[in-house]
Amino acid sequence: MSYVTTLIPPQAPPPAPPKPFTAGRFFGNIFMGVWLALAVGIFLMITGGWDPEKFAKYGPNYRSGLGVTLLLVSLSVVLGGLISLPLAFARMSKNPVLSWFSYGYVYFFRGTPLLTQLFLIYYGLGSFSAELKAWGLWWFFRDAWNCALLTFTLNTAAYQAEILRGAIESVARGQHEGAAALGLPKKVAFFKVILPQALIVALRPYGNEIILMIKGSAIVAIVTVLDLMGETRLAFSRTFDPQAYLWAALMYLLMVELLRNLWAWLETRLTRHLKR
Repeated sequence: MSYVTTLIPPQAPPPAPPKPFTAGRFFGNIFMGVWLALAVGIFLMITGGWDPEKFAKYGPNYRSGLGVTLLLVSLSVVLGGLISLPLAFARMSKNPVLSWFSYGYVYFFRGTPLLTQLFLIYYGLGSFSAELKAWGLWWFFRDAWNCALLTFTLNTAAYQAEILRGAIESVARGQHEGAAALGLPKKVAFFKVILPQALIVALRPYGNEIILMIKGSAIVAIVTVLDLMGETRLAFSRTFDPQAYLWAALMYLLMVELLRNLWAWLETRLTRHLKR
């Protein structure tokens, strides 16, 4: 007995059903249209109101302010990172004194506005100038730059401590048990096994924190620090040209975008062993 098998020739896939025009799509199209019109308006304002003389005059000031912003954010993030490690240990400690102290520190600096903290350090401690002079600390607190650096360091240390604590606690318990089974001392196991895995988990929150620090650094212009926003305010007060703020916004956007792409590359590089 013979069987004849006839294969069905390949068929085109069925057409996709038409998407209904919902209220969400309607308002989404309106939203995109508004953003497109805004982008076109900004482009026309830049090209139509371009003044080479102003750019040549205030461009170096913007470059100087950008350097101040980058230096302030970089130092505060590094110093805050150094403080965050013992602070995270204190948060996880079974010692009630250390635990409650670190909890209060994190609660205060995460629960109050950064601007309030800056005013408390710059203006609040400035009212104790006589005491600070007696202790030999007035040279530090009389400078707005030092007060801004101290404020940003203390603020980001609280956020980084919580990021690090959550990342350390997210490492599987089996990693601790495996390190103990190999006979590794607790200190070696932490720095060689636990902390590297925790830093990978914390990588993206760290990037978000640095981006927030970059954008939040604009408030130091209020206390006379000539960062990027400080130079922008100075340029606008002399020209009354709104493009002064537009150029500052574009520079902040450029910094954030570069950092975002750098962090995406780091995350891809450091997590390549997790790809399947």
